[in-house]
Amino acid sequence: MTPSDPSRYTSPMFKTIIEPFKIKVVEPIRMTTREERQAALKQAHYNMFNIRAKDILIDLLTDSGTSAMSSEQWAAMMRGDNAYAGSNSFYRFEAAVKDLTGFAHIIPTHQGRAAERILFSTVCGKGQIVPNNTHFDTTRANIEAAGAEAVDFVIAEGKQPQSRHPFKGNIDLNKLEALLKEAKPGQVPLCMLTVTNNSGGGQPVSMENLRQTSVLCHRYGVPLFLDACRFAENAYFIKLREPGYQSKPAAAIAREMYRLSDGCTMSAKKDGLVNIGGFLGMNNEDWAQECRNLLVLTEGFPTYGGLAGRDLDAIAQGLQEVLDEDYLKYRLRSVEYLAERLAKIGYPIVQPPGGHAVYIDARALLPHIPTTQFPAQSLCSSIYEHGGIRTGEIGNAMFGRNVGGREIPSDMDLVRMAIPRRAYTQSHIDYVVELAEHVFKLRETLRGLRVIRQAPVLRHFTIEFEPIQ
Repeated sequence: MTPSDPSRYTSPMFKTIIEPFKIKVVEPIRMTTREERQAALKQAHYNMFNIRAKDILIDLLTDSGTSAMSSEQWAAMMRGDNAYAGSNSFYRFEAAVKDLTGFAHIIPTHQGRAAERILFSTVCGKGQIVPNNTHFDTTRANIEAAGAEAVDFVIAEGKQPQSRHPFKGNIDLNKLEALLKEAKPGQVPLCMLTVTNNSGGGQPVSMENLRQTSVLCHRYGVPLFLDACRFAENAYFIKLREPGYQSKPAAAIAREMYRLSDGCTMSAKKDGLVNIGGFLGMNNEDWAQECRNLLVLTEGFPTYGGLAGRDLDAIAQGLQEVLDEDYLKYRLRSVEYLAERLAKIGYPIVQPPGGHAVYIDARALLPHIPTTQFPAQSLCSSIYEHGGIRTGEIGNAMFGRNVGGREIPSDMDLVRMAIPRRAYTQSHIDYVVELAEHVFKLRETLRGLRVIRQAPVLRHFTIEFEPIQ
């Protein structure tokens, strides 16, 4: 993988960015025929979540929980202490998280959405508002389940796929201040920033924007929380793109990010480099006690929070490995490589590429499919049918709304190709590119989909479609 701008990287001699690891264990993947995939699509009602893993060749549905763990993580898991209370694994986990975040209270959960549910159930209620750059699906759903309103204030460039703004995940400070100024006391229990901004294409938030958000929130007495599941990728983007940070280690940048906030929710299934786990961190002692009370009710004792001891040890090790700059250089470059190849074919993609995925603008690619007929879902289906690759829809199925039988479209219809960490090689990605080129030639033949069944909340996980002939 050759970088477009070699000066961004440290080696003065070589341009190729290699995988900073070698393969120790392999898992076979199964080839399928187009007829088998057509049958699988029909049985799954054209929902990528319903396709069985055995029928997937390369799985780009999500980067969540799909990482390959290192030999050191597997070694750490052997130390796992499964004592019900006060396990040694918890204290190793707690020390690692406190060293990184600086938060006084660390509450383990089985994954990020559990941290969200516990936090918002504790501090949110009817009539309250939680601003964010862009809430992801489970974040929004948990806020709304608590009776509050989730509002998105990403900057204008964050909604423009072709904009080259280096920090398209930034929150619009003017909109945020207007909300805080007009809000009644206590109406905004907290503000969030998602780093990187997944819904908008994996786009980073600058340190300056984070700093100004922190100052603004504290001026109005509102705590600032991070949705921190991709904090390391965000930190490395700051190192690459923000003046004054080029010589700072990624670990120091990450610590600075956390210390500008008052707490975080974290799915360790992303930048924790593990298959399960997460945590809730904060400085507010009263909130922490209430959250622990709810944790005991639904997740488990505060020193395991729904996780086995081995999972806690794996997270502690993963949080150190993810800040290795050789890894981060490879990680961001591998995504950039795929983006460059797709753009060369002619795909309209979210620019510049994000840290964990490439996002195709399906609405621009398929203008003949109305937005109410789910163009991104149609593209996902075609990519799977023709080559066995599973991708994810970040569009109308996920963020659109059905009100009284009428579809209200989302801002964008994106197809996300999320790259699992340390799981695939460049030859896998080159195959993805070849398949994408094949589908690109067929784009005018793709047709829309209609909904035949859907859930009222988080419908994209279980929604069922049929093709429109």
